[in-house]
Formats: sequence, C-alpha cells, structure tokens
Amino acid sequence: RVKALESLLVEKGLVDSAALDELVDTYEHQVGPQNGAHVVAKAWVDPTFREHLLANPESAIASLGYSGRQGEHIRVLENTDAIHNLVVCTLCSCYPWPLLGLPPQWYKSAPYRARAVSEPRKVLEEFGTHLGTDVNIQVWDSTSEMRYLVLPQRPVNSDNLSEAELQQLVTRNSMIGVETLKVFSDTND
Repeated sequence: RVKALESLLVEKGLVDSAALDELVDTYEHQVGPQNGAHVVAKAWVDPTFREHLLANPESAIASLGYSGRQGEHIRVLENTDAIHNLVVCTLCSCYPWPLLGLPPQWYKSAPYRARAVSEPRKVLEEFGTHLGTDVNIQVWDSTSEMRYLVLPQRPVNSDNLSEAELQQLVTRNSMIGVETLKVFSDTND
C-alpha cells in the first residue's frame, strides 16, 4: 500500500521520489537512537566529555556532530544509585529527535503522559524497571523550550568494553528513563 501511495504521489508530481528517499535515509541512518547512544557511550568512557555534557549539553552534543530542529535547548539528566530520571511530555510529544529519532507511540499516548507524572514507579514497573524504594524518581516534563536526555548508569561489568561496544548496549528507552541497562555479561565466558 505504501509503495502504491508513493507511486501515485510521484506520478501526480506531488512528491519527488529522490527527496522521499533522502528523507527516509535521514531518519534511518542520520537521526535516531544510535546518535544518543553515541553521546552516552562517549560520556561513560571520557570523563572530560561527561563533564562538558552535563554542564553544556548543546555544545557537547554538537561536538559529536548532532544538532538540528527539536535538538536545541536540551538538558542531560544523570541517573545515579540514588536518583532515577524519567522524561515525559505532558502536553504533546516534545522529544529530542536528533538524538532519539522519532518518538515511540507509547511516549505520545495520553495514559503514559498522565501516569508518568502521577504514578511513575508503577509506569516504570510496567516497562520491567523495578527500582528500590530508596531510589528517588524524578520526573521531567519535556517542552518545546526544554528537552531532556537521560544519561543512564553504565552497566555493571562493562569496564572492559570499548566505546563502540558500549554504544550497542544503550537503548532508546534507557535515554527516556523507562528502563535501566542490565548488567553486562559476556556469553563467551
């Protein structure tokens, strides 16, 4: 169906197929969670970059080549043993597209937007994230003026991994704050 619709739009001159291909390529390869994962992994292995990222996120992120619409005015929230950050947009679906790609459907849903604020621990549990009662959950409301990226805690037992290997462990959901990254285990041991 999509191909038929595309053919019809191209045939009528409403869409240029090269422009459409470029748009799809952009969202598949240039914009997406792999960008945010690169930022997170770099922060884990480079303490100077981590400090820069927390103090001046836009500059640090731009130094890796990531910027663009919906990526400006960003704050990085660091998860620790005592604090877990959760991002929601209660009004619509404000989201750092250059770092995380297109927002997932659940992020835009009314139940998530309402419940993340009123019962964040229950929402996290529904995502399989069980935090101790000693962990303070901080909920951040993303807006057009300020977007957020969660810097998840580095997985335990990942000290021997390279930045590229660490990048593969980072998930979109961990950068929103709905999940934590699991303990790394090398299955070849």
